[in-house]
Amino acid sequence: MKASHLPPHAPLAERLRPSHLGEVIGQQHVLGEGMALRLAFESGQPHSCILWGPPGVGKTTIARLMASAFDAQFLSISAVLGGVKDIRDAVDKAELARTGLHPQRTIVFVDEVHRFNKSQQDAFLPHVESGLFTFIGATTENPSFEVNSALLSRAAVYVLKPLSEDDLNSIVLRAQAIQAIPALEPDALARLLAYADGDARRLLNTLETLAMAARQEAIDPVSDAWLLRVLGERMRRYDKGGEQFYDTISALHKSVRGSDPDAALYWLVRMLDGGADPRYLARRLIRMASEDIGLADPRALRMALDAAEVYERLGSPEGELTLAQCVIYLAMAPKSNAAYKAFNEAKAFVKKDGTRPVPMHLRNAPTALMKQLDYGKGYRYAHDEPDGFAAGENYLPEGMPPPGFYRPVRRGLEIKIAEKLQELRNKNSATG
Repeated sequence: MKASHLPPHAPLAERLRPSHLGEVIGQQHVLGEGMALRLAFESGQPHSCILWGPPGVGKTTIARLMASAFDAQFLSISAVLGGVKDIRDAVDKAELARTGLHPQRTIVFVDEVHRFNKSQQDAFLPHVESGLFTFIGATTENPSFEVNSALLSRAAVYVLKPLSEDDLNSIVLRAQAIQAIPALEPDALARLLAYADGDARRLLNTLETLAMAARQEAIDPVSDAWLLRVLGERMRRYDKGGEQFYDTISALHKSVRGSDPDAALYWLVRMLDGGADPRYLARRLIRMASEDIGLADPRALRMALDAAEVYERLGSPEGELTLAQCVIYLAMAPKSNAAYKAFNEAKAFVKKDGTRPVPMHLRNAPTALMKQLDYGKGYRYAHDEPDGFAAGENYLPEGMPPPGFYRPVRRGLEIKIAEKLQELRNKNSATG
């Protein structure tokens, strides 16, 4: 039955649900002519797969269409609510379908598959391998981290993308074509598409709510002012704990490192707007100040610490301005990862190197016995030396060549640090 032929009281999402592959909006990078998932449909042979993408991009719809295309029994399990019992029930139903009077394939669809633990995911393996059913998992999380490698190796992964504004607009036009929603003024349509934020489910649910409110108030067409009043404060979809979260903080960090204050400010506001904890952002700014600016501008670290302290005193939203100020400063500060690289090189060296003894002249001698054993003998007190520097003194373990971990860059304060370092090295060389 065509989606538009469903009764008017059916949910809008069901009335507009595609009944065949050609009606799917978006995902043409996998569903278009000659694309991977389209070829899988046309092959006549279903195969296990993982559909990975954000909410509302068609994962469930594609799985249902696959079952329909292959005339297969469609069994759906929610990993949020289900467990091993649901898996056993699916196995039993698949056995009945395979051995019944009219044998039928089975597709087992697991929504939010990343919510299943390892043992639950492992429960699918023998049945996938035996061909009892075709497994389709849907996940909003990166399957590389959230799906067992054994299961992942037996399933193709298809990456689905957020719907574009053109895709979302096509959904609006379909809803209008079956007279499910009133006309929308251009500004109202633009706000609605931005509010949906690539999520068809959010768009459809919002359209249904607006259509009901518009009928009650006899609104046609819908204006932007009326839409804003009904919609309330605009909230963006934002996954505080998932991959989108880490992608966004990565974009913020890279924008600061790349000295782009506008981009850095944009990503900061995106995270705040999406509900990220400002304290987490403050901690990340402190990290950026050490990792990417370092001694090129030591004030950056102090500013990041001050921003974190100010936020603790003021809270939101007032304290967020200080975080924004800090982000701009960090983006514009001279950059150096010399200290960061030096620290990592030193860690790597110590990890693979043996335990070298501390030279006798560098050892502390708090007791008479230690002094008798020559602890601290020959140590030169730098403050008593000319210019406060004991030229030619060795502070490394005996026999260890200078490792050269720290290499200042020619930016910011490190220009002067490099000059000072070279001056001291020249003095050391002069004593040799």
